[in-house]
Amino acid sequence: MLFIVAPDSFKGSLSAVEATHYMERGIKAVFPQAVVKKVPLADGGEGTVEAIINAAGGRLLEAEVTGPLGRPVKAVYGVLSDGITGVLEVASVCGLPQVPPERRNPESTTSLGVGELILAAVAEGCRRVIVGLGGSATNDGGIGMAAALGIRFPDGTGRPLEPRVSNLAQATGIDYSGLDQRLAGVEVTGIYDVSSPLYGPRGASVVFGPQKGATPEQVQRLDTLLRRLAELIRQTYGIKVDDLPGAGAAGGLGAGLAAFLGGRLVPGSDMLLELCKLDEFITENEVDLVITGEGEINHQTVLGKVPVSVARLAKKHNLPVVALVGSIGPGYTEVYQHGINAVYGIIPRPMELSEAMQNAAVLLEEATVRLMRLWRLGCD
Repeated sequence: MLFIVAPDSFKGSLSAVEATHYMERGIKAVFPQAVVKKVPLADGGEGTVEAIINAAGGRLLEAEVTGPLGRPVKAVYGVLSDGITGVLEVASVCGLPQVPPERRNPESTTSLGVGELILAAVAEGCRRVIVGLGGSATNDGGIGMAAALGIRFPDGTGRPLEPRVSNLAQATGIDYSGLDQRLAGVEVTGIYDVSSPLYGPRGASVVFGPQKGATPEQVQRLDTLLRRLAELIRQTYGIKVDDLPGAGAAGGLGAGLAAFLGGRLVPGSDMLLELCKLDEFITENEVDLVITGEGEINHQTVLGKVPVSVARLAKKHNLPVVALVGSIGPGYTEVYQHGINAVYGIIPRPMELSEAMQNAAVLLEEATVRLMRLWRLGCD
């Protein structure tokens, strides 16, 4: 039998690479002779760098940059085997887990370190940079990143404002004359995990602001400020980023990449699937079952998350798809309209979140065993 295991990371507990390992162990416990094709994936969030390096080859590096609260953090980035393509993830620089729950306030967090890490990749010789947009603690539209690259946001007197999202209300323009010259000719691609627009009912602030600590009043303020950023971008660069798919990813960083660096925005999971050549593998082999997964499956999964991207590809080949997940959230049944046949929670009994995350490896392996025993019933 041939199985494909193609999960995302289980945020905060297992990387996608680790998840494929424990899924394989569970399969082999029931079908010792089975062949397991392991395809660790990411959609732009946590684990993107590791997944791309795993798929395309390369090396990992580390740089000290500014974290979401303004303090130095160590961030990992990769350089692919071609020597000129760098890959980084926002989650490593200004990810939500880096901000304690009591300090989460998207009006004060910054994406400054993202710009610093882009420059680190360019200094390493990269002429193409892939930026994973997901898992951020920020909602600044990428103005922190822009400031690190030399872009300024002046007020009515021409005085540069601090690159904080709250200052966009006073900004009268965007001054890109100081953009770091090393960025000339560098091709930037942002890979997003959700196709949200920059602002509005489905935008960055309304949908994701609350999980970053925003109060209802802050959500409305932030939405208005990102709308103002879109106006400034339109006035300065002559481009419209408002409804650009992925513009709202990482608190509006998608829009920032598109405007400040002329970046292209693409769905992250689709790019990973292409790098892994999974479509070709399925075409050339007789696959029995595809297993995907993520930490929580919910209504946001259909916006471009890994499980649905995997399912869409599998359905091209009429393959059954099961998602193994840490938790099942509101609106998860929407995934059944996008190619996933069944959703299977890995937690077998009531337990604290901390216990579940600490034992995620065992829980995932045991859940895979239970799934395989059910699968064997259909084979007998």
